[in-house]
Amino acid sequence: MFFQLYTLLLAVGVGIAYAQHPYHAIKNADVDHPPAYSPARPPSIPLAVRNPYTSAWSSTGGQGTLNSGDVQFWRSGKSIGWEGIVSIDGISYEYLGAGSQNLPVLVNLKSAVPKSITYDSQYSNFTFAAGPVDLTASFFSPVTPKDLCRTSIPLSYLTTSIQATDNRTHKVAFYSDINTQWITAVDNSTIEWDFRKGSAKLNGTRILKDSSSVWARLKNPTPFGEIEDMPLWGNLTYSSSPNGASNFTYHGGRAIDSRYDFAMSHFLDNYVDPDFRGSNQKEPVLAFAHDFGSVSQASVRYSVGIIQEEVMQYFSGGRLRKLKPWWSKCYGDANDMISFHWNDFDESQRLARQFEMQLRNDVEDYYRANPAVTRDRDIEPVYTNGTDQFGRNYTFDPNTGYGFMNPNDFSGIAIPDVSESQAYYSILALSTRQAMGALTVAVPASGDSSVPLVFMKEISSDGNINTVDVIYPAMPFFLYANPELLKYMLEPLIQTQENGFYPFAFSMHDMGSNFPNASGHQDGREEWMPVEESGNMIIMAYAYYMFTGNADYLEAHYALLDRFARYLVDNSLIPATQGSTDDFASQLANQTNLAVKGIVGMRAMAQISGVVGRQDDAEEYSSTAAKYIQQWEYLGVDPSKSHTLLGYQWRSSWGLLYNAYPDKLFDLDLIPEHIYQMQSKWYLTVSQVFGVPLDCRSFQTKSDWQLWTAATCSPETRRLFVNGLAYWLNNTRSDQPLTDLYSTTNGDQVGAFTNRPVVGGHFSLLALHKANEGRMKSAGGRISAPPSSSRNLSSFRTLSKTLMSAGTVADLSSPHAE
Repeated sequence: MFFQLYTLLLAVGVGIAYAQHPYHAIKNADVDHPPAYSPARPPSIPLAVRNPYTSAWSSTGGQGTLNSGDVQFWRSGKSIGWEGIVSIDGISYEYLGAGSQNLPVLVNLKSAVPKSITYDSQYSNFTFAAGPVDLTASFFSPVTPKDLCRTSIPLSYLTTSIQATDNRTHKVAFYSDINTQWITAVDNSTIEWDFRKGSAKLNGTRILKDSSSVWARLKNPTPFGEIEDMPLWGNLTYSSSPNGASNFTYHGGRAIDSRYDFAMSHFLDNYVDPDFRGSNQKEPVLAFAHDFGSVSQASVRYSVGIIQEEVMQYFSGGRLRKLKPWWSKCYGDANDMISFHWNDFDESQRLARQFEMQLRNDVEDYYRANPAVTRDRDIEPVYTNGTDQFGRNYTFDPNTGYGFMNPNDFSGIAIPDVSESQAYYSILALSTRQAMGALTVAVPASGDSSVPLVFMKEISSDGNINTVDVIYPAMPFFLYANPELLKYMLEPLIQTQENGFYPFAFSMHDMGSNFPNASGHQDGREEWMPVEESGNMIIMAYAYYMFTGNADYLEAHYALLDRFARYLVDNSLIPATQGSTDDFASQLANQTNLAVKGIVGMRAMAQISGVVGRQDDAEEYSSTAAKYIQQWEYLGVDPSKSHTLLGYQWRSSWGLLYNAYPDKLFDLDLIPEHIYQMQSKWYLTVSQVFGVPLDCRSFQTKSDWQLWTAATCSPETRRLFVNGLAYWLNNTRSDQPLTDLYSTTNGDQVGAFTNRPVVGGHFSLLALHKANEGRMKSAGGRISAPPSSSRNLSSFRTLSKTLMSAGTVADLSSPHAE
């Protein structure tokens, strides 16, 4: 059987019970014993995730846990050393990393036994048994989207604590180190390092009470360069403080020596090796040790991250300009920022609690407003055939990928025994740090430091910067968490095009193909997606207004948005062969879903025109959109009236109609309700065990587009999407940070998509709920759509004759300049 049971673990906290996966055992020196996961068992768990470079994860693949393998960078298989050991009464227990495997066999060195693994939107917590104590390693990457100063800090916290389980005191000491692999993918590149107290370097100096930091950097950096997505410039920093320890020591040098010395003596020698070298040469590590003497409880804290004092290059004013990080405006130099972050722990925790509680409450509010009455039932150990939580019969064959089906019509149903709200929370909690972890916040080169520029890396798929069709699927998270971040991401794209540095009438695709160099595309040579990106820009601009009421923003950029809308009028109803956001699935002519994006974009432009008082434009765009949607329905719906087509006239085709989501989000009433009802029924007939395929061309699906689509569906179909995604999350064989592209039949990750910010699209339900609850600051400027005229089938048939098959429609290989 290629998947396993998805079960539930009830946990305390604002009424949400958490789903867990119980069958992933962990091999251990003391016990073969499965840790309990809550709220789900993700393929990889975020540890330190703050930006594209501070991005450390713990894989659960192959039954792994925190101390069964190396900590990994987000890029597939790239290990970065991070080690943690606790000594209890002279016995050392490894809880973080697997560095002890390189030591000689020591009778006093063991692996701590994993007990539980939990996560929420801010923390990942790992609990272990270490002899007579319980140990908790709590990784905290604060998500504070409304505080740009804190958001821009590239550092994350780790707090390790012990609590005696026998009510006795024990001799306790902690050890942790980091490897210089954090700073480069080139193992033989020479790394320099030092320990510092503030800006003063330490070597042999005892630290009594203040925090100290490790600094490591390339001897020969390449500013704004990357190899294998890791930076070629900047500093790795690791900080700690005594925190009540009677002896706080450090060491910089060979890993095997540092770890062996601690295992034997439980302290370090305050020595910093001056033999600078590459990370693969006598493996250099930078370590701290804390000796607490005899205690029943104790804790230590660390902070870690990659710091650059110039973070981006941005084409502005006719040349590339170096941009400083936003934190430099807030705190000063790197030492000041590190100090602030260290001392800000309590306040960061308070802000994190606020976000987490709001998230949980909003999930509950959404499902309270969209109720699904369930009845209590015991969890079945194995799914076969039975009755679900709604009292409906289902059939299930574990030898197929069909999933759970209604035996009467064989339409798909949601996972029988899983609460949708629990499933949805488990998805959002895992997605939050990943959505924010793709961002870099910078001070503009203009000197106007009142408004930041935010740059999003298109992580793993190609490294582009501010890709319009990556920001677009992530949009629901930013509408929910802070719409201003959406504006700051659009700003570089808008500046570039308004200043004449893009030659075409449609929207540009991205700000540059090599992060962190936002050099633009002055010659227009890039990955063209004309209808896709033009529609996306209009929709995102209007979404920002709807959630903020900032009409001045629309007025300031009206000319650019109008230019995109004119392009949509001419090109969106019958799209030529061109790329869309699903470019991995190949180009296609006459894309039904792409056409509806353009039409919804036109209708959104009518709203924008109304907001800024351009009534003639508003009427024109509204009437055109109304006319086009009728023609679109004629061309894009299968003659059986059972579903929309993937491409016009391709009768055997179908796909997710996720671009209908903005019509619901904006309450435009453009797409007829019977289309939504039809699609809701159709998705049930083509579902698989792990969700609904993206389209008829393969079994693969996109998690973001599934949840965009779910927001447009009936509660029954929505449940199928949400629970199917959570079921995949618990059962996939992937060992990478959360992917958005996977197989709906065997659950495998498809391709290299991992850690992409598009998972912000999972917040589609909460963004829609926020809109529907009237939490938008303004709904002004809305105009009514003109009444639909009677359908002119003759004109539709005439129009359809102009369509060609995908193989003969002209390619959009030479887009027209203005």
